[in-house]
Amino acid sequence: MNDVNTRRFWWGVVLSWAPWIPPLTGLAIALRRMSHEKSTGLAVVSVGLAESFVFWGVLSIIAAQAAATVFLFRSFERGHPMRSVVSTISICLSGSTVLLVVGVCIQCLRYYARQH
Repeated sequence: MNDVNTRRFWWGVVLSWAPWIPPLTGLAIALRRMSHEKSTGLAVVSVGLAESFVFWGVLSIIAAQAAATVFLFRSFERGHPMRSVVSTISICLSGSTVLLVVGVCIQCLRYYARQH
């Protein structure tokens, strides 16, 4: 196993999966608040998600996903099929994260453009 490719692989996996921790934590907190306070609605859920996304920052998420994708693409090797599977799943996760963040940003820009 090549040491450089192993480091690239692990950095790619960590950078790919790490941005999902705060949104899921924020969603869990929001759902717990909803059940505890008996309040429902999109506002409660969006507050939890907004807290988590502000913490990481949109640009840092996109930068981390781009770096993860580069590391993961460079870590592919013929002799390691399991690493290739994890790399492929992580690359797909990185792509979906970028699409989700960019989509939310576009929707916010459309909303604010209509308001003014």
